[in-house]
Amino acid sequence: MITKEELQALLNSTETYRIEKTISTSNKDKFCEAICAFANDMPNSRKPGYLLIGVEDNGKRSGLKVTDSLLKNISSIRTEGNILPLPVMNVDYISYEDGDVLIVEVFPSEFPPVRYHGRTYIRIGPRKDKATTQEENMLVERRSVNFNTFDTTPCLEATLNDIDTKLFVNEYLPKAINEDVLIGDKRNIKEQMASLRLYNLTYDCPTYAAIILFGKNPKYFLFGNYIQYVNFGGTNNASSILNEKVFEGNLMTLLPRIDAFIEDSLIIARPVPISNLREKTVRNYPKWAIRELVMNALMHRDYKTNTPIKLYQYIDRLEITNAGGLYGNARPENFPFVNDYRNPIIAEALRVLGYVNKFNRGITMVQEELQENGNNKAVFDVSKLTVFLVTVNDRTTTKTTTKTTTKTTTKIIELIINNPHISRQELSEIIGISINGINWHIKRLKANGILTREGGRKRGKWIINENK
Repeated sequence: MITKEELQALLNSTETYRIEKTISTSNKDKFCEAICAFANDMPNSRKPGYLLIGVEDNGKRSGLKVTDSLLKNISSIRTEGNILPLPVMNVDYISYEDGDVLIVEVFPSEFPPVRYHGRTYIRIGPRKDKATTQEENMLVERRSVNFNTFDTTPCLEATLNDIDTKLFVNEYLPKAINEDVLIGDKRNIKEQMASLRLYNLTYDCPTYAAIILFGKNPKYFLFGNYIQYVNFGGTNNASSILNEKVFEGNLMTLLPRIDAFIEDSLIIARPVPISNLREKTVRNYPKWAIRELVMNALMHRDYKTNTPIKLYQYIDRLEITNAGGLYGNARPENFPFVNDYRNPIIAEALRVLGYVNKFNRGITMVQEELQENGNNKAVFDVSKLTVFLVTVNDRTTTKTTTKTTTKTTTKIIELIINNPHISRQELSEIIGISINGINWHIKRLKANGILTREGGRKRGKWIINENK
């Protein structure tokens, strides 16, 4: 806080972009707008601004007597949440014989634009005003200079208590840091996290990367931080919904769940006869390729938006949509040969955990895997500025296989209606396909909500859900 001599110099000066004088003690909107404008520091002086309460325009004191109530009222401006990001400010007063001066010292924000009730205020010489779109864009660019990427930005609302530190220490740190180095590491947890750009020591808070990777409740800070899975019974969103699921939580606990879901629920193996005595197993999608595409969505998405990653399954394809188009040096004309990382810390974490490779080979390998499995190549829609979409066709739903599958499925349903206790072996013998083939069709019927099993193998029975 400034000294009495420094304050006197401010009183003797005229109002500038760093000084605002007022005799009002109750106009809180005026105070908040001034604090917001000082925090935005439009001239980029990197110097604090001063709101002087109890002072007339000519610098004379108004006879104000600062009370505890007034001090608390002005100090509470910072924590009320109407000014975001929270301003860095000090509140104090200096007494004179002819009155007190209440001083609000506001420091330039590292994260402009700062807004009061959603509006950006700036100082233009001795007056304040609402920022134009161009002026606000200048503040946004200044913020991006201070912090290169969103995931390295401090999450000012969070504390270390919002992080699952056991997960970081026990699961991640041993994989991220060499064992010999870790043994001799005597730093505290904040310093360890900071070395991995997961904590900002200056602001004493985790970065957004830490919230995404280890947060106890990431969705509290990033509302769109989840995956929405929907299984449609047709080829478009107007089709009936057969199944839906939401995956949320920090990435450290979410990634194994996603991995298991892809293998257990998305990937379906089907035996296809290649002769009278032989058959081969065909999968609708190669697991590694789908896993890579989902992990890429988690790695490259724009976490600032409220839009989740959408994993939509139709009877003939998968669609993966994530917020955030191509980033940095990546352009439609050079994709996928040129890549860039919107979230480099997240990308590094996924690489450390073994979920992705970080050497720009992912898309090429995905296409190779799809072709080897008999799928068409994945189709990437990179034409949209704010959305990235990839579509993969289902290997098992070409025109020929769909026709055969429909005929066999219909026969299974007819046999079950006539005898709900019929066994898989009996179905196999009557229809003339292997047990593996019967299991594949039953798995699809269950996944689509058409068929359920009640009871055990010996005394149980099949139930056809007619509403499906």
